[in-house]
Amino acid sequence: MTNTLLAVTLIASVICFQRRDLMDKFIFNPEKISRNNEWYRFISSGFIHADWMHLLINMFVLYSFGGVVESIYRDIFGAAGRNYYLLLYFGGMIASVVPTYFQHKNNPSYNALGASGAISAVVFTFILFNPLEKLCLYGLLCFPGIVFGILYLAYCYYAGRKGGDYINHDAHFWGALYGVCFTLAMKPEIGPYFVEQLKGIFQ
Repeated sequence: MTNTLLAVTLIASVICFQRRDLMDKFIFNPEKISRNNEWYRFISSGFIHADWMHLLINMFVLYSFGGVVESIYRDIFGAAGRNYYLLLYFGGMIASVVPTYFQHKNNPSYNALGASGAISAVVFTFILFNPLEKLCLYGLLCFPGIVFGILYLAYCYYAGRKGGDYINHDAHFWGALYGVCFTLAMKPEIGPYFVEQLKGIFQ
């Protein structure tokens, strides 16, 4: 499923790079959703990106973590693992922009796009299973997953409150929280397993 999501996102994004009319039709615009009941934008906006850099970074992160999380889901959920993985991905895509929808549904000039919310859900699910696995920022600064996760959430919360850089940091924040909450809701036993792993920090 990860490879399919990668392929569909790549194709949709590249097409929309060339077709501004399609970009406008699929982008997340809360005012148009509210006024015209264009609820599909909660999903369609997660398959398109602003430019090549935005697209390639998101796809690299999804490729790096998606397959691992998908495999873990198959191991713990069996035949239903693929369906749960899709619920994780698309649920993260939707949940990450719900707060933005209510905040900007009367603002016709607000737009957002990209798979960051869904990918944050996947990455934080990986951290839930592997809190001590080192994650690196741009291949230079490396931290245990739990430390990386805390710093990432703190930054997203701060940047979201500050604003001014045209990035929907709130989507990253809420997508990450959705990933953790969804996985724990589906498999509560992961909570004690996560805590047990954290004890390794002090050993």
